[in-house]
Amino acid sequence: MAIAHAKPGEVFDVHALGGALKDAKSTTLIRAAQLEVIRLVLPAGKRLPEHSVPGEITVLCVEGVVRFFVRDEPRTMQAGQMLLLGAGEPHALEALDDASVIVTIHLAHPASDGK
Repeated sequence: MAIAHAKPGEVFDVHALGGALKDAKSTTLIRAAQLEVIRLVLPAGKRLPEHSVPGEITVLCVEGVVRFFVRDEPRTMQAGQMLLLGAGEPHALEALDDASVIVTIHLAHPASDGK
């Protein structure tokens, strides 16, 4: 069964999950030609090793506390805080508490007209 993603013009919820956080799973909210939006759910202690994506990303901490490592420098984020990373910038992530974050990824595509 295909996972339903938000459609253009559709309103959808990204509020804190609260008590439902413990049982929640990460999910892709939007998948479009040049944009992907993911709710990443991380239990306390979960680490994502260093990685990068071709496009720019933003990360909005919805609940909990997470630590990003950008160029090996830690940046702690709490609910309501946001981070911007440049295209291809290596980063890692660690959940200090049970947390959920909204990640937007610009899916960079080469220009089709040769410019």
